[in-house]
Amino acid sequence: MDRRELGIYVHIPFCLKKCAYCDFLSFPAKKDTQRAYFRALREEIAAFSPEGGMEAVSVYFGGGTPSLPDAEEIVRTLETVRGVFSLSADAEITIECNPGTLDGEKPGAYKEAGFNRLSLGLQSMDNDLLRTLGRIHTRERFLEEYRNARGAGFENINVDLMYGLPGQSLSSFARTLSEVISLKPEHISAYGLMIEEGTPFWERYHEDDLAKQRGDKPLFLPDEEEEGRMTDLMKKTLRKNGIFRYEISNYARRGRESRHNTGYWKRREYAGFGLGASGQIGKIRYRNTSILEEYLKHPGMREEETSLTREDEIAETLILGLRMTEGVDLRLFQECFGIRAEDLFREQIGRFLEEGLLEMSDDHLRLTERGFDVSNLVMCTFV
Repeated sequence: MDRRELGIYVHIPFCLKKCAYCDFLSFPAKKDTQRAYFRALREEIAAFSPEGGMEAVSVYFGGGTPSLPDAEEIVRTLETVRGVFSLSADAEITIECNPGTLDGEKPGAYKEAGFNRLSLGLQSMDNDLLRTLGRIHTRERFLEEYRNARGAGFENINVDLMYGLPGQSLSSFARTLSEVISLKPEHISAYGLMIEEGTPFWERYHEDDLAKQRGDKPLFLPDEEEEGRMTDLMKKTLRKNGIFRYEISNYARRGRESRHNTGYWKRREYAGFGLGASGQIGKIRYRNTSILEEYLKHPGMREEETSLTREDEIAETLILGLRMTEGVDLRLFQECFGIRAEDLFREQIGRFLEEGLLEMSDDHLRLTERGFDVSNLVMCTFV
């Protein structure tokens, strides 16, 4: 029987407080609510029946802030995953952690339980910017917890960064990059700030009534040119230090690319557990309810389930593949769909090749350096 590689995502929605820019499914909750949630979560996982040949090659605990609840809850949940799924011997097992919550014995408990990759949400080394973002930690707290994680034996650590922040200068971002690189992380995820509707930042940016009632100051962001300089600085600085871009927003040392996230971009099957979690098994994609009360009563209750069409799969293969620097494997595309991408999208591909936004080599179609700067423009033409 052929092996079917699977990714597993486990959502932990709790956080100490909501950041000013965050629109993720996350919220503060008391201990009794957290305990009830973990009981439901483990019940959902235990009820899953893996199909023949499935082997989990990655497990990812995301949030929210998975490092906020008691470590015992996280450890027991990973044990439940192990009891249900066959994990490959080299499975990548990641937990997201926010500085300010990775205290005490947690790093050691995670490592002993089998987590082998840790993702730390730093965002910036500038304490003033961290306060503006509504983060609960300081630069000093991050450094302490990073060193604790290394001391616990974590040899694969990702650091999350943000740029294009209100009040952020190029020199401030350069200092953050320099300090983070000096720590020698294996992976860096770097995202330009997006102002999402429904967040305090949205209200301040648009100077709406809620912001004015609270007395918030308007939000002023670096202009497009300044943010572009930050992007260029980041790419050059990371490359110079042996950390290479392999996806639009992700950089890693050779061999340290995120196996879990790469699975999404290569359209590997994945099972999602927890509030609002999504999954895709075969051609069926689903999303769990995002209403906590419903989830606690009926763990794994789904609010949406769809069957992907051939057109869906073709579009996703191109769009997700182009997110990666290696691009789309054209031979594999033809094997999967029985037609060449070059024939199916002759006009679009031809135009972007001519404009220098796409390139074709080694049987791969990929974005050029210029293409990555306008990736959304290119990708939307394949929908």
